[in-house]
Amino acid sequence: MNRTVYSTDGKELRSIDLDDAVFGLPVNEDLIWYAINNELANKRLGTASTKDRGEVHGSNAKPYKQKGTGRARRGDKKSPIMVGGGIVFGPRPRDFSYTIPKKAKRLALKTILSLKAQSDTLKVVEDFSIESGKTKELASLLKNFGDSQRTVIILKDDDAKIRKAGANIPWLSFLSYNRLRAHDIFYGRRVILLETAAKNLSAFYNAEEKAGEAAE
Repeated sequence: MNRTVYSTDGKELRSIDLDDAVFGLPVNEDLIWYAINNELANKRLGTASTKDRGEVHGSNAKPYKQKGTGRARRGDKKSPIMVGGGIVFGPRPRDFSYTIPKKAKRLALKTILSLKAQSDTLKVVEDFSIESGKTKELASLLKNFGDSQRTVIILKDDDAKIRKAGANIPWLSFLSYNRLRAHDIFYGRRVILLETAAKNLSAFYNAEEKAGEAAE
């Protein structure tokens, strides 16, 4: 797949040949759904908790006598049908995380990258960094590629200065080429891929494929 490389000013510089094994795959919607739901499940804290009748604070004494009052029988004040009583079948702390096959996760990420490339949402931009670490400088650069909208920048390495510059931009997120997240890329209205990151992605996934085949 042949794509244009843009300068930081938004002008066309040259063309780059993107690996079809990463950016030219058919879209697999089921696999994308599978990967995104896995990421969301793994992010859940699972700390919601309620108390049952054995855990709420209260007396174990019978609130009134069994017969003669004309009221329903009551064993104690901690009954679930009493105000302030225990909760029946309420949430308890639990672990929602689970793992999916590495091949499935890898293919889902490549499928999303292919989807973005085919829909022209993905732009390849020459390598850049924000040496000053200032948000203003990065914001002015991003204006060259359109209005403020949910944007993902895929970096060639873990650039601390550019991450610092974008920390105050709420609609911007950064991903390293070897640590992609399906949810962020899929829901990004605009994906900016640094030129070196595009080359690194191809080498990274090809190396993983070979390692997986060797393990089998």
